[in-house]
Amino acid sequence: MTASSRIIGIESAVLTGQRPRSAGSNARLGAHGSTIRLPIVRLTSDDGVVGFGLGHIQRDQATQLLGSTVESVFTSGFGVHPLWTSIECALWDLVGQQTQQPVYAMAAQYSGHAVPSTLRPPCYDTSLYFDDLDLESDTAAVERLVGEVRDGLERGHTAFKLKVGRGARHMPLAAGTARDIAIIRAVRAAISPNAPLMIDANNGYNLNLTKHVLQETASCTLYWLEEAFHEDRELYTDLKQWLAANGYPILIADGEGEASSHLLDWARDGLVDVIQYDIFGYGFTQWLQTARKLDSWGVRSAPHSYGNCYGNYAACHLAGAIRQFTFVEWDEAQIAGLDASAYQIQEGHVHVPNLPGFGLRLDANIFAGSVEENGSALWL
Repeated sequence: MTASSRIIGIESAVLTGQRPRSAGSNARLGAHGSTIRLPIVRLTSDDGVVGFGLGHIQRDQATQLLGSTVESVFTSGFGVHPLWTSIECALWDLVGQQTQQPVYAMAAQYSGHAVPSTLRPPCYDTSLYFDDLDLESDTAAVERLVGEVRDGLERGHTAFKLKVGRGARHMPLAAGTARDIAIIRAVRAAISPNAPLMIDANNGYNLNLTKHVLQETASCTLYWLEEAFHEDRELYTDLKQWLAANGYPILIADGEGEASSHLLDWARDGLVDVIQYDIFGYGFTQWLQTARKLDSWGVRSAPHSYGNCYGNYAACHLAGAIRQFTFVEWDEAQIAGLDASAYQIQEGHVHVPNLPGFGLRLDANIFAGSVEENGSALWL
């Protein structure tokens, strides 16, 4: 970065966008809808360089940051100072623009890895929610979800994650569980037999219900089971033993809802196979720090990033620094003013651009209009 460059402008605004279709419920929550609201912070340094990213900043924080040197809030060996985690994507992007490096190159150097010449992490379509609750017939429900899978295949996906747990809240237990099973079987039949297929119960199952669903879908070769029930060492021990006794090579994934430190202990002890702390709630820099432990234990990393679509791109850059990185969770959406066309999904992998920062472009006019309408700006 430019020696002692200072931050002289801090702007924030919310951009809006749309998913290709409305996202339905999961085991806990109601419909997620089709509209995405993306909070963006843009930073300008006194050398004329601009960086932006998903983030939140209060006016008193912005006042404190204004005039600070970039190197006082970001260092190559440490990443972003914890005080500025809420805007760290903008800071990583700013430094990437200043040094003309993609974030994944800086992240790899931070983690002591060789910088990849190209970056093509695997991804999965995370859009398969309970979009069928208005349908009485399981047959009709299956047809609708399989149709959504075909949409994902057309967008270049080969791996898919299904929300399950319809009987936890939205349907009677037996009927909801039967529909879960029918949809899992149908989706497996609609995709390649070797393609990764995951299920996510959002804590809507209990241990016995989990075993029942896995038995009924044993021929579907599920890749992982995510958040089957609330984190519990005793229950995970039981489930792990049961999976081994039945010869089911299904991974246990957890961490989206609560970044519990216990999960790291359980991962170290072999009870959890995939850690999914939220990429923003937990933090990009903290993910890099935690991934060192996970890599040393042979535990997989798959950061949660649903709900804003910026996580699609940020997670790709983590992949350049984590040896056991498993998947980018892809929440397809188009945001007015955000140009992500340099990212392309082909054959289940994201082609990540070798561009400075996160490789995204912000439409200056649209962002300026959003700042005036719903945001704020401070200048030195």
